[in-house]
Formats: sequence, structure tokens, C-alpha cells
Amino acid sequence: MTYQHTQRAKGFFVSIILFALSFYGCTEKQIETVTPVTTSYPAVENTFGDNIVLTALEAYSAQTKPNYITKNNGSIPSGFDAKATLGRVLFYDKKLSVNNTVACASCHQQSFGFSDTSLASKGINGNTPRHSMRLINSRYAVEVKFFWDERAASLEAQTTQPIQDHLEMGFSGEFGNPNFQGLLEKLKSTDYYQELFQFVYGDQNISEQRIQESLSAFIRSIQSFDSKYDAGRTSAVNDAADFANYTADENAGKRLFLAAPQFNQNGVRVGGGAGCGGCHRAPEFDIDPASLNNGVISKIGGGTDVTVTRSPTLRDILNTSGQLNGAFMHDGSLQTLKQVINHYNLIQIGTNTNLDPRLRPGGRPQNLALTENEKNQLEAFLKTLSGSAVYSHKRWSNPFLTK
Repeated sequence: MTYQHTQRAKGFFVSIILFALSFYGCTEKQIETVTPVTTSYPAVENTFGDNIVLTALEAYSAQTKPNYITKNNGSIPSGFDAKATLGRVLFYDKKLSVNNTVACASCHQQSFGFSDTSLASKGINGNTPRHSMRLINSRYAVEVKFFWDERAASLEAQTTQPIQDHLEMGFSGEFGNPNFQGLLEKLKSTDYYQELFQFVYGDQNISEQRIQESLSAFIRSIQSFDSKYDAGRTSAVNDAADFANYTADENAGKRLFLAAPQFNQNGVRVGGGAGCGGCHRAPEFDIDPASLNNGVISKIGGGTDVTVTRSPTLRDILNTSGQLNGAFMHDGSLQTLKQVINHYNLIQIGTNTNLDPRLRPGGRPQNLALTENEKNQLEAFLKTLSGSAVYSHKRWSNPFLTK
């Protein structure tokens, strides 16, 4: 071995010895310098405590649905649990309004099926022009458009429109208010959003596309399949079969709901059912995308509007206390289930130029001629579509509540 090789060998062995000694004879300060740094999220921990634990995310993606639920209007992104977690924070954060007083959850409250018991929800600059739609099972439907008039082409597009509305959340760029870029800057300066976007996306870039993706992930996670209907449907051959757990009235109401009516030449029902299932299709009870206006054309505050063609699912009309999750229809004009049934029982066409043809058989206004007993049976059935877990489960709750 040459002299140089010998010296290099000595140097190598000395390095090994010193490296080993460093673990046995170094000071506490020296030990800290070689300890791997563990990524932490102090702002998230300080703000949310046990409500948001990034090392133990809520299992949004592990939720199950019954085999008979087959409709789906949106794909689930990779990292769904993380994105839904971020979406949950965004959904409940009043920072998304210009004056920090209104969140998405202000108008879509968990305790009321993610709707609002007020006729019109209160925004930062006034009341909303339409009643807040329930968000439950938004994913489990064929309809991909959102808002009562379907002006949003997707759920993603819908999520940021209220934020940019002057009345609702105010980042409109109108009347001296900042535009959406103002919200992005606001969130970028918020420590827990710096950490959350880093956690979810690998960097702290906050964009409208990422906000839309996260909010829609959270909304798509909101599901309810633990109703009396689901308990009966699980063991039934199909929707039309009588459910073993139903009362006679509930089964009769289900048959009325699902069966198509038979009309005479004057538009009066002479046989069959009420035909509700033609537009509100079981078992998801979503709205048929081809549906036109349902005969309700009044506007909150007065006037007419025939552009309303969408509906939320009919599931979870009632909460666990048996209380209605808000009024019915976009204008909140119908306050009870019986009023809804009476509306469809005898349709008024008037000046409605956009009425669904299923409600004007032969060009005549629909007259179902329902008896009081049939109305009661329909109401009994509709009440079986409400579940319970969605109103209280932590995964959909306000993470800003007391830690």
C-alpha cells in the first residue's frame, strides 16, 4: 500500500471513530443537531385542537354506500381525505367573507340538513334571493349542474360563486369591495391555511381551483343512507316491493310516489299513482336533469321567475327531532309537506312558460285528485327518507368550535 493510501485509510478510520463517539460523548445540544426534524403544523394544532388532526384524518373516502345507490355526478380526487379536511375548514371559515361574518355554513347548517330554516339566508350586504338548498347527497345524483336555476356547470364552479356574490360573501370587486384575488391574499396571510395547503398540496400556493376542489370534496363527502327507507330497501327486492319495516300507510305512500298516474283527457287522474318518482327518482331521490319548472314561479320579495328547474334530493327533509330542515321550494313559499303535496295535486299553469310537460298532461294542468288518505300516505312515506348521523357526525362538524 502506498503512503497516500495509508493516510487515507487512517483518515477514514478516524472519521468512523469520531462519528461513533458523537453518539456517546456529545452534549444535549449536539444531539439535537443530528435528530431528524419532524414536520409539524402548530397553527393547525393551535386553531383546531382535536377537531382537526392531520396525522389521523377523518375517513371521508372510507364511507360506504348501499349497493342500490349507483348515481354519481363527480369523480373523487386523489388525496380525498386531506382535500375534504381542507374543504371542511374553508366551509366553516367566516374569513371567506369580506367582513368575517358569513361562512358557507352560515346558510348551510349541519343541524338542518345543510340548509337554513330562514326563508332567505343573511349575507353580508342583505338577504339571499332564494332559499338555501340542502347539500346532502349532492354527489349521488345524475344532475351535474348546481343552483336552483342550474347556472353553475359543476359543483366545483358552484363553490366559489357565493364567495364572489356581492350580497352573500362580498368578494365581488363591486362597490369598493375586493375581488376574489383579495380573498386569496387574505388566506395566504393566514397561518393555518399556509400549513393546510402545504399539507394537502405540497406547497403554500392558494388558488381558486384548489379552493373549489377542496370545498367540493367536502360537500361530496356529505352523505346520508341510514334512514328508515334504507333499512327497508336493503332487504327488499326492489323499490316497488313492500318494505318489511314500513307501516301500511308508508308502503301505500311509496307505491303512490313511484307509480305513474293515468289521466283522462282533462288532465284528471283516473288511476295509477301520483308520479312523484318521475322527477325525483328512487333510490337516490335526485332530480331528473331534464326536469323543467315545477309550477312555483314566485320570487322572494315579489315578482315571477320561471328559470328554477333544479331540486335537492328529497332525502333528509326532516332532522332527528322531526323538525323540517327549512321551508320548501326556492322561494320558501311552502311551509309543510302537506302544502307541497297539495301544490302537485292541483297544478296552476297561469303565465308559466317553462312548466314541465309531466305536470300538464295533454296540455291541461295536472289534477291528481288525491284523497286526504292518499295525501297522508304520501307524507308518511316522505318522512321515512330522513337519516340521523349526518346531523351530528364530527367529520362534517364545525372545526372552529371549542377545542
